[in-house]
Amino acid sequence: MSSSSQGDSTLQGRKIIVGVSGGIAAYKSADLVSKLVQSGIEVRVVMTSAATHFVGTATFQALTGKPVVTELLSDPAYPLGAHVELAAEAQLMCIAPATADYLSKVAHGQADDLLTTLTLAYPGPLLVAPAMNSDMWAKPAVQRNITILKEDGVHLVGPGTGWLSCRRTGAGRMSEPVEIIDAIHKRLPSDSQ
Repeated sequence: MSSSSQGDSTLQGRKIIVGVSGGIAAYKSADLVSKLVQSGIEVRVVMTSAATHFVGTATFQALTGKPVVTELLSDPAYPLGAHVELAAEAQLMCIAPATADYLSKVAHGQADDLLTTLTLAYPGPLLVAPAMNSDMWAKPAVQRNITILKEDGVHLVGPGTGWLSCRRTGAGRMSEPVEIIDAIHKRLPSDSQ
């Protein structure tokens, strides 16, 4: 399986962005990022402010060997803006977890933080892994946003059904990292273009 191979030569040098929005499932994103890096993919992590309350930036910096970006305009490493420079470099963008808030903002073209601004500026394939409480996932407004995103060409992986942090079993559980990686590999070009 491509997701479990370390140093896959067809993936060497591929560049992706992993966006982490503020949900408890952010802990799974560390495993996702680690596995992507092990497969030879260069990963840049962008986090919302809320995400940093669940997993610290130091975790992702250690896993990727690269700085984590959290602010829209304050990073001197990106004189043109992180949303412009990161968007120009990546071959795929994956949001895991994608909260109801993130999905709503992107479905309606809002850009009030780095992650949503970067999403709107990014011209390539976008893969989102929704994660939320089952009651939230079932809401008609959330399902309308999912429909809009699919119509806009956004690729979804999950959510799954299982144990949720609200101590119930139901739909809304973020897909496991191996499932997300398989979805990434299906959409990530294997050549330099």
